Amino acid sequence: MHTTHITPLEFDSELVSRHDGHGPRYTSYPTADRFAPHPVTDAYVAAIKARNAGASASPLSLYVHIPFCDTVCYYCACNKIATRHKSRADDYLDDLEREIAMIRRLFADKPVVSQLHFGGGTPTFLTNDQMCRLLDMLHDAFDFASDAECSIEIDPRRLQEGALALLREYGFNRMSIGVQDVDERVQKAINRIQPTEVTHGVLEQARELGFRSINMDLIYGLPYQDTVTMARTLETVVNWRPDRIALYSYAHLPERFMPQRRIDTQKMPGPKEKLAMLKLAVTTLLDAGYVYIGMDHFALPDDELAQALDQGTLQRNFQGYSTRADCDLIALGVSAISRVGHVYAQNARTVEEYAQSLDRGELPLIRGLVMNRDDEVRRDAIHSLLCQSELDLQAMSHRWEIDAGAYFATEIESLADLERDGLVTVSDELIQVTPKGRFLARVVAMRFDKYLRAGTPMVRYSKVI
Repeated sequence: MHTTHITPLEFDSELVSRHDGHGPRYTSYPTADRFAPHPVTDAYVAAIKARNAGASASPLSLYVHIPFCDTVCYYCACNKIATRHKSRADDYLDDLEREIAMIRRLFADKPVVSQLHFGGGTPTFLTNDQMCRLLDMLHDAFDFASDAECSIEIDPRRLQEGALALLREYGFNRMSIGVQDVDERVQKAINRIQPTEVTHGVLEQARELGFRSINMDLIYGLPYQDTVTMARTLETVVNWRPDRIALYSYAHLPERFMPQRRIDTQKMPGPKEKLAMLKLAVTTLLDAGYVYIGMDHFALPDDELAQALDQGTLQRNFQGYSTRADCDLIALGVSAISRVGHVYAQNARTVEEYAQSLDRGELPLIRGLVMNRDDEVRRDAIHSLLCQSELDLQAMSHRWEIDAGAYFATEIESLADLERDGLVTVSDELIQVTPKGRFLARVVAMRFDKYLRAGTPMVRYSKVI
């Protein structure tokens, strides 16, 4: 594994601007938009049974989607339901209990879980009693490894007293805190008023309780943002010193996400200002000692994510970058996407459709994809480029019993323009993403996406930068 080149990053504004465009984030390959709306239940069940029979030694990961929020943040592109009625979560937990029972019956023995993640919506929408109920259901159905990584997305504004202590009692050790921006005018424009003292208070409480890795989410490209507001947000967050920082580009897709129609586009920064904010953020975080992990993630050098990067063991899944070995994923709740063996399977997108399937005694799956060998080979190649900043053609040849140079001949030829621009270097043995190319690794990875070559319109994806 060639890892000595990984840590450096050179941010070249001109190259970033030139190669910006629409593209997938590759939390999966094939990407979720390739899933077909046909029955996938039989294939999914068969994959779990094959796992029972020893066909897979992959660790098991759980994801639970809690779709509720008290209020809508206008920028949000998640599958969520805005409501102040906590009772709606009781009905949803009834449905989750049925889905968990169905999944548990598919396993011969009580499965051992190495990772758990709660996402949303806002998982902390749940009351402490509701959270206890959900966690008890999961612990009744699954065994959790002693070193299990348990993480949750936190909205500091909606945190019930005692909630963090409760989560620690159940083994949660990681969290992600939504910040976005500390400027009050920006917060009002996106309908997310969040005083810094509230955010900092949650951070300090989490540290006192022993959460060992804390991420903060920031967004650039929102209304009223500029380099001045970005500098203020960065100064605040860097002083807090979270273990990880995720820096997301705001993707304005109002035709797909209705709340974004409330965003005043006249107040959004233009492309040059947005690029200047990005450069400022990258420079500030690197100067503050953070390591660039990839795409939009940074971490302190002693964080497990940075260590996995240097050791060549970094992974990528539906939650983004991960430190654990490639897992089979059981995903629970509305719109959640599972992957077991060769099979991707997605649940119904609405609580109504989700509940109706369970009423019929059926798993609430609506679409999915069974990977073929080419999908798996390309998935390996794409994730290698995004996680290790290289594609070792000799290792690929050995791993997949192919001639990787010949297999990817068209893709390698297509890299010529990126090589001329200094984003990659190509030899018979190795394709390496250069320090200048690391921020554009998605652009490199897209050259290996068979489905994009088939002519899928690019506008359906968010911007790369």
